[in-house]
Amino acid sequence: MNRYLKIFVIILSLLGVVFISGCTDVKKRAATTDTWQQIEKNKKVVIGLDDSFVPMGFRQKNGKLVGYDIDLARAVFKLYGITPDFQTIDWSMKETELRNQTIDLIWNGYTMTPARAKNVAFSQPYLKNEQVLVTRKNEDITTAKQMQGKILGLQSGSSGYQAYLDQPQILKRYVKETIQYDTFNNAFMDLDAGRIQGLLIDSVYANYYIAQKGADKYRTIDPGYASESFVVGMRKGDKTLKAKIDQGFEILKQNGTLERIDKKWFGK
Repeated sequence: MNRYLKIFVIILSLLGVVFISGCTDVKKRAATTDTWQQIEKNKKVVIGLDDSFVPMGFRQKNGKLVGYDIDLARAVFKLYGITPDFQTIDWSMKETELRNQTIDLIWNGYTMTPARAKNVAFSQPYLKNEQVLVTRKNEDITTAKQMQGKILGLQSGSSGYQAYLDQPQILKRYVKETIQYDTFNNAFMDLDAGRIQGLLIDSVYANYYIAQKGADKYRTIDPGYASESFVVGMRKGDKTLKAKIDQGFEILKQNGTLERIDKKWFGK
């Protein structure tokens, strides 16, 4: 090995050490730093979301951001004089954005799972959800087994995608091929066009979307996955932030605000 090549290898090695050290520091800060005082001082909390996830957080035709989680987050932080700043993120990168402190919270139909619990702290659950299989009625698919040899759509980084991988006996063993999408909107476009024959999706999204587009067009199937709980995701060091959100949920439950938000978006 000549002298210049040795120098190059040494530089690369040093850069690798710096990179690993930097990553370790970021993870350590995320696990130990309580940011509530800074949030309270700035009167702002940054919330990451996929702004196409109806009815939890989505943009209307005029660009206005609305949704169940938008109303709920604003109601919680109004109790503390803090304004949520909603930031659209790549949903597959949500935990990375949280760890790097680009956002303070993941609040957008975020499911509590054992895999996520390794790196993220959760608020108390505030809404139930299930994974459902949506097909077009003209496909005549009524069970998970009838996806045999078919193409399935999934959202990248979603709890449905993880359930599909973790429990292959339910749906994966039948499916010939999968296509991953950044949003469910794009997946529905491919479902309508026949490029996929089924879509594994959150029931809250599916029910709202189908009610808007027409129930005569789609079929919703329960493939057999366990029910899920929606929670707010935050860094493990943010113990005060977690306590404030949990306390906020209880206050909104007691004063009737939570019931009003439920009725607004779900009619119950």
